[in-house]
Parts: sequence; C-alpha cells; structure tokens
Amino acid sequence: MSMPVVSIWDNTIPGAQPHYPRASAWDAVWPLTGGTAWVFYSNPDKTRITKPVILADGFSSGKSDPDALWNGLENGEYPFVSKLREAGFDLVLLGFDERSASIIDNSAVAIQCIEKAIADREGRAKLTVGGFSMGGLVTRYALAKMHHDGDSHETATYLSYDTPHHGAWLPISVQAFAHFVKDNWGELPGFGELLGSFSRMINSSAARELLRWHIETVTAEARQDRARTDFLAELERVGSWPPGVRRLGVANGTGTGAGNNIPARVTAMRTTGAELTGTRLDTQDTGEQVVAILKKTGAAEIRVTTNGLPDIDGAPGGLFPEALNLPGRPANFGTAAMLAGLLEGEPAELTYNATTFVPSISAVAAGEIDDRDALYSKIDSDSSELDHFMCATDNQGHTVITEELGEWIMEKLQTP
Repeated sequence: MSMPVVSIWDNTIPGAQPHYPRASAWDAVWPLTGGTAWVFYSNPDKTRITKPVILADGFSSGKSDPDALWNGLENGEYPFVSKLREAGFDLVLLGFDERSASIIDNSAVAIQCIEKAIADREGRAKLTVGGFSMGGLVTRYALAKMHHDGDSHETATYLSYDTPHHGAWLPISVQAFAHFVKDNWGELPGFGELLGSFSRMINSSAARELLRWHIETVTAEARQDRARTDFLAELERVGSWPPGVRRLGVANGTGTGAGNNIPARVTAMRTTGAELTGTRLDTQDTGEQVVAILKKTGAAEIRVTTNGLPDIDGAPGGLFPEALNLPGRPANFGTAAMLAGLLEGEPAELTYNATTFVPSISAVAAGEIDDRDALYSKIDSDSSELDHFMCATDNQGHTVITEELGEWIMEKLQTP
C-alpha cells in the first residue's frame, strides 16, 4: 500500500506541502526550558523590549513552528505583527517543545517567558500576556498561579484569541473513527504511525483538558475526561483569573446566536471503498443518537451512540482547524475522510469538513457549552468573565486573524 507524505497536525494535506515565508524578521530568540520565545522589537535599532506583548502558541502536536506562527499572524487579511510594531509594541511569540503537553506543564514555560520579559524590559511598562486558542489557557493559568504563589508578573492586560475558556468540541463520531483506524491499521509497517496519529492526538494531555466531551476508545462513553476535571480544579485553586489584570478576548464566532448552517443528524462523511464499506460519521444532535457506524470488511459493525449532548456542530464559533487560511486543509470530518481515503485508495464522500471547535460562548467565557440554549443565544456582555470582548460578524476559521478582530485588539491595547 503506497502512501503520500502527509502530516495531519502540521497543516499538510495529501500531495501539498505548505511553504511559509520565513519569519526571518525576528530580532532575538529566548531559549526556555520546554519552549522558545521569538522576539520582534518595535524597531530594528532596539536591543531590549520596552512595551512587551507576549502571545502563546495553541494546541497541535510537536514543536511550535515560528515560521507558521508568523505567517498566520502577518500574511492573512490583517498584518498583526506589523500593526503591533507600528504601534510601538514589542511582540514576543511563545512556542512550546510539545504543544500537546498538559496546559499546566506548558504554563511553566509561560512563566519563564514572563520572567524573562520582566528581566529584559527597559523601563517600567506593564506587560500584555495572552495567547491563541490553548495558548490563552496556558497564559491565563500561568498568571493566576504567579499571583497565587506571590510572584510578580508585572502584567496589566490579559488577551485571549478564540480560547476555549469553557471547553472545545470535536465530534464524538470523529474521535471514535480515529480510534477505530488506530486499533485496526495502526500497526501497518511504514503506515501505522500516520493512521494512529489522530487518535494519539485526541488522547494527548492537552486534548483531554480542552475537550468538553472526550472518548478514549471506540466504545467509551462520551464524557468530560478526568484530566479536564483536574485542570479545572487546579485553575480554580489558583484563583481562576489573575486579579487586577484587565481581561480582553475575541471570538472567531458570532455573538448574535447565528450558527454556521451545519445541520444536526446528517451524514458528514461516508466511505465508498471496499475496506470500510458502510462506514459513516454523522453530525451531532440532541437526544439519543447513533453518531457513527464503523465497519471493517469481515468484521462486525460498531455503532457509536451519544445521549444528552447539544447539536453543537452548527453552533456559533470558530471552525476547526482553519487557523492558517489553507484552502482544502482537512478539518475534523475532513481528516477522517483523508484517513479513509488512504485506506481505501480513493476519496471518501465528504459533505462537511470543519465544524465548530470553540463555541463563541466558550471563547468569551460567557456560558457553558452544555447548554444548548446558551450556545445559540445572543451573548450578553454582563455574562462574560472578560472585561471586554469582541465576537466576529461571521463564523470564521479558528484563530484566523481578521481586520475586524485585529483592529479591535489594537484599539484596546492602546487604550489603558
């Protein structure tokens, strides 16, 4: 069986390798235990930071890629790096050696970065600290822990960009299919590593902490993982938020209650080849539902059911994983279709690719994503745990930098 060179989680699709412009404009590199920070001074003549903005990378596998980070921030609709520098801010991009490590482990890297910024800083300007997606939770916990432990973080503003403060969503049908593929084909020589990578990512420490509903195996019941429960308890122990710090956040989803038009209880992916004949993955609905039928030739079919979940695939929110504006990039159902296509030797039928990953109410910490009514209602500013937030006009790719959200952030950062 031949296979294309493909990495599911490094923004690559079969037959196409992304080529990012190199982030050669960074001015300094800070090696950290467990990570790296890349510094972009506000002007090239500087040798120290004066108005630092620390932004942490989000969830994926392996080591943070500064070129991919820089490209996503600078080369989309809104040149975020340039805008920050033009306004006199020094940008510190914080990356991790393992992005799927636990939030608490990577928070230790964030604390090092904050301490390094304070030590390197010229003058007394307070820090802005935050991150994209999971990076916002890493830095939120880091700041809260520093305050709890009596350590100075010198931070005036916290900023999260489509961060799952109240949990993220990956369809249970997709999780089940990933485990099904790993269980049945994850040992194929030269091929199994790829086929098992999606399952391993779903079962990583960070994914267990981020996902509101998780299954470890094909037959497991969808529930909140113990790793998430423990993380939430630890976050609460250190105070949940750093007191005295202004909290800003943006959501890539709408705040009006308008969803993304993905219907509930429809088939999103169906196989067409002989190896997986009859396998299908459905979108989530309320009530009891068969969300996946998994079949391997010569074996009994497996039916995956859920009960009591909301119809969350179509909820307002950032779509996963469209973060780097790569057309055709496989998302959740799309990744399942890609794996099926590799096994079958022909593409699966794909009706829907991406679905909501971070619901808007989670991104602005305004409600629990278990609550179906809250998911699809207009967000009340008084319900948010943030001091100020901005929701997108339309549901967009998760963590995509748009002019609308970028300009709002710049205005807030320049207004004490």
